[in-house]
This record gives sequence, C-alpha cells and structure tokens, in this order.
Amino acid sequence: MKNYKKLGFDSKQAKDLVESLNTLIANYHVHYQKLRNYHWNVEGHSFFELHEFFELEYNSVKLQIDEIAERIRVFGKKPVSTLKEYLEMSTIEETDNSLNSSEMSAEILKDFETLISLCIDAHEKIAKEGDLATSDLLIAYIKRTEKSHWMLSSFMK
Repeated sequence: MKNYKKLGFDSKQAKDLVESLNTLIANYHVHYQKLRNYHWNVEGHSFFELHEFFELEYNSVKLQIDEIAERIRVFGKKPVSTLKEYLEMSTIEETDNSLNSSEMSAEILKDFETLISLCIDAHEKIAKEGDLATSDLLIAYIKRTEKSHWMLSSFMK
C-alpha cells in the first residue's frame, strides 16, 4: 500500500491559497446579495423567468460559498466573514433595488464574468501548488457559471 499523501502545504503556500479563496468568498457574497435583491425586486414582462433564475442562482452560490469556506478551514485558516470584509475585498459592486430587469440581467452577466476570471486566477495559483481538491471545485464553478452566463445571455436576446 502506498503512503498517504496529506495536504503538506507550508504556511506561505497555504496563505497564498487562502488569500485567493477569501477573494472568491468576498465576491461570491456580494454577488449572492445582488441575486437576492434582484429576486425580490424584479418587475416587468420577464418577472417569472428572472425571479426563478435569480433564486436558482443564489441557492447555488450559497452552497459554493460554504464549500469555499470549508476548503479554507482544511488549510487551518478562517474565511473572511463580515460584510465589511466582503465589501472591501470584492471587485463585484453592490447595486440598489432601482434597476429594471434588463439592467439587473446585465449586472449579473458582468458578475459572472468577474467570477469566472477570479476562479481561473485562483485555479492557476492552486494548480501550481498541486491542490487537486480545490482545483476540482474551481473547475466545477467555472463550468456552472459559464453555463449560467450562456443561459442568461440567450434569454436576454
């Protein structure tokens, strides 16, 4: 039987990996809140479709946030967890509830593009360190977000 291979990342490697994951958590949290805002406040001819889409998205994002936080705990670190930290670290920005359905959709598409880019950046760093478990998570997030981007883009045409 082969020897068990544990994580084995030194503190510098773990710090860099966790930093990337905390950036993701911050962005996912702001994105999550935007989805909830839009779910509650969407109006107009596409209400039913977007109301449902935003809910499906925020439920998926909620699970992703939890998985990322648990992954950070695997490294013996703590995830960022305050609204202040999320807003300071996030490149995704809040919006208010005055947007129309087209503006909401455009904002979510922009968020998807930001999240895909951040996942790719984190994946490149994580893959270089040989963290297969986190790499697998991020690839799944990229696939899911690309599909959501395609679906919302198609709906908006």
